[in-house]
Amino acid sequence: MIELANELAEAAGAAIRPLFRTSLAVAEKEDKTPVTLADRAAEKAMAALIAERFPGHGIIGEELGQSRCEAELVWVLDPIDGTKSFISGIPLFGTLIALCRSGRPLLGVIDQPISRERWVGAKGRRSTLQGRPVSCRACEGLSSATVFATTPEMFSGNDAEAFARVAGAAKLVRFGADCYAYGMLAAGFIDLVIESSLKPYDFCAMVPVVEGAGGIATDWQGKPLTLASDGRVLVAGDRRAHRAALALLKG
Repeated sequence: MIELANELAEAAGAAIRPLFRTSLAVAEKEDKTPVTLADRAAEKAMAALIAERFPGHGIIGEELGQSRCEAELVWVLDPIDGTKSFISGIPLFGTLIALCRSGRPLLGVIDQPISRERWVGAKGRRSTLQGRPVSCRACEGLSSATVFATTPEMFSGNDAEAFARVAGAAKLVRFGADCYAYGMLAAGFIDLVIESSLKPYDFCAMVPVVEGAGGIATDWQGKPLTLASDGRVLVAGDRRAHRAALALLKG
């Protein structure tokens, strides 16, 4: 499965790289988010490989929909997590590939096709970046924590108030890295990623990567992330920082 996940990342990258920083048409989906030929071509390439190797597996993709979701093993694909960065010519996006068993992520890949950085995580194994083991860094509390989120616009109402409580206690708050932030957390450069309004294809891949690097990934109630999670994500490299952030998110 790890071998296939790497092949999926290669196939997606081959579809994305020639279209990066080109005059590419951008369409708007029903949810008002952008999509390009690169998104669709990359997901189509990955789905074709899965169907060829494991026709009984399910697939949930951001662009092409889902099939056989009742299967025990389901691949969750986001061909370009960070399409807004992609269309802006900024290489802070990535291809997300996850394999879930009975709704729980057990294999994840975060692939940056331009810099060719690839994180791979699998249940029971040490996570790697470029084939080398990575580890989250220690962080005793929020006063020394660097916190990331994709955009402040993803938080509204009570979620915005909850995030503000954590942000106010943190040492540094930054926005805009999309899935790349989770890779940097696993590599020991970021302490927390807090997000809301996510879909399974936005977060499933990062769960095994972060956990395999010694971190923790939960929802805002401290429960494990699954295909049924509500899209509120709290990821930390140190359980002490996780506990402190969780207490503030709960209010």
